[in-house]
Amino acid sequence: MSFIDTLIANTIRPEVQADHAYVVADADGYIKLDAMENPYSLPAHLREELGRRLAGAVLNRYPLPSNAALKHKICTRLGVPSGYDVILGNGSDELISIMATAVSGGTRHPAILAPTPGFVMFSRSAMLAGADFVGVPLRADMTLDKATMLAKIAEHKPALVFLAYPNNPTGNLFDPGEMVEIIRAVGDTGIVVVDEAYGPFARTSFMERLPEFENLVVMRTVSKLGLAGIRLGYMAAAPRLLAQFEKVRPPYNINVLTQTAAEFALDHIEVLNDQATLLIEAREKLAADLGALPGVTVFPSAANFLLVRLPDADAAVARLDAAKVLIKNVSKMNGLGGCIRVTVSTPEENAVFLDAVKASLTSH
Repeated sequence: MSFIDTLIANTIRPEVQADHAYVVADADGYIKLDAMENPYSLPAHLREELGRRLAGAVLNRYPLPSNAALKHKICTRLGVPSGYDVILGNGSDELISIMATAVSGGTRHPAILAPTPGFVMFSRSAMLAGADFVGVPLRADMTLDKATMLAKIAEHKPALVFLAYPNNPTGNLFDPGEMVEIIRAVGDTGIVVVDEAYGPFARTSFMERLPEFENLVVMRTVSKLGLAGIRLGYMAAAPRLLAQFEKVRPPYNINVLTQTAAEFALDHIEVLNDQATLLIEAREKLAADLGALPGVTVFPSAANFLLVRLPDADAAVARLDAAKVLIKNVSKMNGLGGCIRVTVSTPEENAVFLDAVKASLTSH
């Protein structure tokens, strides 16, 4: 072996060597419908005001590590219960990593459990933290297999259980009664994390139920609401549990530009909420239009994307690529044969997507 081969073999963990980097598709020149982003920007007068705020940000000093002002706005304007605080992360990805790190390490190789298919960072963060990931397949209709979930919880005693609400990439809301059963079954041997990344489009939440369950964490991000570029996630939990995660959070993990932009956006949260309403309406229209096509199945969605099963997913992806429309081909994921995932966008971009799908069905 060469020097570099030997170096890597001697220093890098085998599971990291066997893995691959997270790849983001090049979207240059494409209509980007693969990442569940809000297609709408802030109105011009708000962009101008934001520019003035950002210009006044103090870039030569470290951020305030407490982020007290931003956290206060999040708690008061985004429905965090009285007496509860939040931890901020560089997107929800960092929060997932913080939690996985907090429960793993040394001789501890705990189980981290989640339904599959699900958000890839649940399993990836488990691997990077040295934990064992236990995936529990969803039923064919994308609902929770509660019996198997409970059996796996009893068998593995997971330190973390992730439940996305709505779920990615399926888009559906799991039954809240079944989720409560899972939270209670986990009990004091593990922590249940309800990931509400797509909450703005579901208009339902477990946040208000935090006082009921001391083993519950509710995690959110502002990315899907329209602020993907600033990378900000937050999570709330019982104060003593949150204090443990705070020990793992890197200092200064939220930069001053993110802090300034987020505080400004929260001052104008009604604008982002109105945009979410537009996308909910567009989601229902696009779902109806797709569902009327022959051989096409649209799964129920409470998110800002749709999971769609097509007669020939590969042909549709090729046609979409030719039309410069970027979507996520999830047909190779377990249980998602023939499926693609598409972000709901503006009426104009949705129309281009729909036309390309129709053309792929005609050629098929």
